[in-house]
Amino acid sequence: MKTLRFIFAFLLMCYASGAMAQDFIEGTVYEEAENGDRMPLPGVNVYWKIVNQGVVTDANGHYKIPVHGEIGCLVFSCISYENDTVHHMFEPVHYDHIFHSIHMLNEVEIEARQKATFISALEPMVVQTITTQSLRRAACCSLAESFENNASVDVTYSDAVTGAKQIELLGLSGLYTQMLAENMPNFRGAASAFGLNYVPGNWMNAIQVSKGTSSVRNGYESISGQINVDYKKPEVGESEKLFLNLFGNTMGMAEFNFNTRWNVGKHGSMMVLGHVNHNFMTMDYNGDHFVDDPQVTQYNIFARYNYANEWFEGFWGVKALKEDRYGGQIGFVPGAHLHEGTAGDSLGFGINTQRYEAFSKTGFLFDRVETSLGIQQQFTYHKMHSAYFNTNIYHIEQYSYYANVLFNSYISNTMHKYSVGASYSYDKYNEHIVRSERGHSDVILEESRPTRTEHVPGVFAEYTYNDYDHWSFILGMRGDYNTYYQKLLYTPRVHVRYEPTKTWTFRLSAGKGYRSPNVLAENSTMLASAREIVFVDTPKMEEAWNYGLNLTKTFKIGWRELTMQADFYRTDFLNQIVLDRDADAHETRIYNLNGKSYSNSAQIEANCEIFKDFDLTLAFRYNDVKMTINDTLREKPFVNRYKGLVTMSYAPGTWQFDFTTQFNGDSRVPNLAGNATAVANGQNIERSPFYVIMNAQITKKLGKNWELYVGSENLTNYTQDYPIISANDPTSEDFDASMVWGPLSGIRGYLGVRFQIK
Repeated sequence: MKTLRFIFAFLLMCYASGAMAQDFIEGTVYEEAENGDRMPLPGVNVYWKIVNQGVVTDANGHYKIPVHGEIGCLVFSCISYENDTVHHMFEPVHYDHIFHSIHMLNEVEIEARQKATFISALEPMVVQTITTQSLRRAACCSLAESFENNASVDVTYSDAVTGAKQIELLGLSGLYTQMLAENMPNFRGAASAFGLNYVPGNWMNAIQVSKGTSSVRNGYESISGQINVDYKKPEVGESEKLFLNLFGNTMGMAEFNFNTRWNVGKHGSMMVLGHVNHNFMTMDYNGDHFVDDPQVTQYNIFARYNYANEWFEGFWGVKALKEDRYGGQIGFVPGAHLHEGTAGDSLGFGINTQRYEAFSKTGFLFDRVETSLGIQQQFTYHKMHSAYFNTNIYHIEQYSYYANVLFNSYISNTMHKYSVGASYSYDKYNEHIVRSERGHSDVILEESRPTRTEHVPGVFAEYTYNDYDHWSFILGMRGDYNTYYQKLLYTPRVHVRYEPTKTWTFRLSAGKGYRSPNVLAENSTMLASAREIVFVDTPKMEEAWNYGLNLTKTFKIGWRELTMQADFYRTDFLNQIVLDRDADAHETRIYNLNGKSYSNSAQIEANCEIFKDFDLTLAFRYNDVKMTINDTLREKPFVNRYKGLVTMSYAPGTWQFDFTTQFNGDSRVPNLAGNATAVANGQNIERSPFYVIMNAQITKKLGKNWELYVGSENLTNYTQDYPIISANDPTSEDFDASMVWGPLSGIRGYLGVRFQIK
C-alpha cells in the first residue's frame, strides 16, 4: 500500500514539475470577414508539422501549445480555409493568427449508420457506450432488458416468483457494480432488488459500461464496474420533439411510453417523459400452478428542465414512480389480503413501491479553457411494503441525499488536467420485519424494527495526463469517513492507456473499492422462500481490489474495419458478505468472509461490418469465481463458467433484421440434499446444464415518422424445469424459490409501434 502511494506521488510530481517548466505559444485564431471585422474561430487544428502533435482552439478561438525544441513549423488548419504555416517559432510567444481567404468546397453528402456499441479510443478507462441503435435491436422495455446484445453484462433472475432481476459483471453480482444515473449514484439500498425495472427502455439515450474500478469522482463503491444511464435531454438535437411508443407481448404485458420537449425562453428547455405498463393475463406454461410472470402495474413520470448561457449551465429534474407487483399461485389476488399474503385457498406475494427523486446539476464556466465548477445534488425517498406467502412481512423506508462539488482545470497546459472536490452522502433506513409461523400469519415468531443511518463525507483528487498521441493516464485518490462503521476509507485508483500505433491500444487499471452492505434490502427476495435467514455475524463493510488489462486491435479490410478486443480482470476481496445456502437446505446463513474470495474474468470480442449494412459481433467469456463458503473455497453458485454471444444486424433501406444467440455454460447449484422434496423430485442437481437462447426482431420504417417492430424472445423455448421446490405447498419448510439458474419463461412474441417527430 505504501509502495502504491509512493508511485502515485512520484508520478504526479514528475509530470507536474515537467508541466511547470514547459514553454508555450498561445494566442487566438480569427477569421476576417469581407467588411474587415474579425471573429474568433473555434475548432481550428494547431499543430507542429513534423511531429504532428497539436491542439484545437476552444469556443473563444484560443489555443495554447507547448514549444518543441527546434521544431519551427506551426500549422493552422480549418475546414473552408487553406492551411497556413508559420515558420521559425522557437521561443515562447503570444501569436494571434488570422484566416483571410475562404477555400470554397463542393457539397458532399455522407451517409453512415451509428454504431450500436463503441469504446472511445482516446480514454484511459475502458468505457463501452450502448447507443439507442443497440437498445432498439431488442424488446428493451427496461434497463433490465438492455443487455441482451452485450457480452460483458448478464441479467439473471433473483428468484422464481417476484420477477426481480440483477446484473452480473465480471462474474460478480450487480451489487458490486456502481449504478449511476447521469453520473450520480442511484438504485442503491431499497431499490437494489427491483431497480433495473424502474428505468424504461425508451427513456434512455445511451448506457455507459465500465469494467473494473472507475473514477474516484463518483465515490468508492465501484468494485467490479460501473453502469451509467444517460437519459434523453430536452435540448434541440438531443432528443425527439415528440415520441410515442406502444408495446405488447404474448404474456399479456402492455406498455405505453412518451416524451416531449419544448423551449422555455432563450436559454431554457423543458422535457416530460412518461411510462405505464400493466399485465392483463396470468400464464402457467410449466404447470406448477405458479404464474410464470408476476402481475405488475407501474406508473412512472420524469420532468426535467435545462438552462444554459455563456457562463452557466443548470439541470433540474423530478421523478415519481408507483408500482404494484404481486404473484404466486394461480388464483392469488392480493386485494385486502396483501399484508397477509393469502387470498382464499391461494398463497402469493404482494409488493407496493413508491419512489420519488429530485436532482440538480449546476456548472459555472470560467474564461480559462477547460476550467469549471460543478455542483451535483440528489434526494431520494423510497418506500416499499411487501408480504410473502402468509409468512414474512418486510417494509422499508429509505431517505437518501447526495452532494458532490467538483472543480476542473489544468496545470500549465491541457495535457495536464486535474479535478478536485468534496462529496457527502446520507442514507437512513427504517425497516420493519415480521416472521410468522409457516401458514399461520397470526402466529408471530419474530418481529423487529431495525434502523440505520450513515453519514459519509469525503474528498478526492484526480490527475489526468494526455499527450494527445501515445500516452494517457489517470491517477486518483479519495478519502471518506463512514460514521456507521466508524471507518476511514482510502480509495486509490489508476488507469493507463498506451497506443504504440494507430491500430493497437493497451489499457491497464488497478484500484480499490468499498461497499456498505444492506443485506435484507438488497436481498429481500430471500423472503419469498421458506429458508430461515440466520445472521451468523454482524455485517462489515465489503472491501476489494480490482486489476484489469484490455487490448484493442483494429484491422483494415478494404473499406471495412474489424475491431478485436481482449481483456482480463481479477477481483480480490478483503472482506465480503457471504450468503451461504450450502450449509443447510432450510437456511440462508449470512456472515463475513473468512478466507479467500476472488473473481477471474477473461473475454474476447470481435465486431465488423461484413458487407454493406450487415454488422456481426462474436464474443466469448470465461469466468473463474470462487469464495470461501462454510470454510471451504468453492465455486460461487449460479455463475456461468462461460458465455458465448453472436449478434447479427442487417439494415437495408427501410428494413432492419436483428438476431442474437447466447450460449450459456454450466454453473454450480447449492447442495439441496437436506431438502426432502427436492431429492424426491430430482431437483437436487450439482450443476446446471448448458443452454442456448435465441432472440430475433424485424423493424420496418413507415415513412418519416413511424416505425413498426415485431420480434420473439427465447426462440428455443428453453426453460428451467420446475424452478420452484414444493410449489404445491408454499407453507412447507421445503418451499424454495431461490434455486434459479435459467430462463423462467418460454418463447414469447411481441409487437410494437413508434411515432417520433425529430
